[in-house]
Amino acid sequence: MLTGFKNFIMKGNVVDLAVAVVMGAAFSSVVTSIVQGLLTPLIGRLFSAKGIEEMQWEGFMYGSVISAVISFVLVAAAIYFVVVLPMNHMIALRNRKLGIDKDVKEEAAEDPQIALLTEIRDALQARQP
Repeated sequence: MLTGFKNFIMKGNVVDLAVAVVMGAAFSSVVTSIVQGLLTPLIGRLFSAKGIEEMQWEGFMYGSVISAVISFVLVAAAIYFVVVLPMNHMIALRNRKLGIDKDVKEEAAEDPQIALLTEIRDALQARQP
């Protein structure tokens, strides 16, 4: 029972996910401070308010919603450009180096028979002199 749990925890996906959550939380606080400390006061001044959070219309605090949306968009953009794009580039370079065709890999992942036939073909080709 504990061995199964240990194997589950030690899988690469679980560890990667844990690292991503911790990094995301840390990065989110940085972006939140930038949004609240720099961007919201600047935007608020454009509309004659101290900050976006203080912007309201007949009691509706629409400024806090705008601030949350700006924060979300900045976090998403930063994660995309700092993590996702470089990772995709590295994966593409690795696949090109190993000669892995993305279309064949996706097709094999969809149909287990194709994956099995591909393995058999590769094994037969490896046995030939």
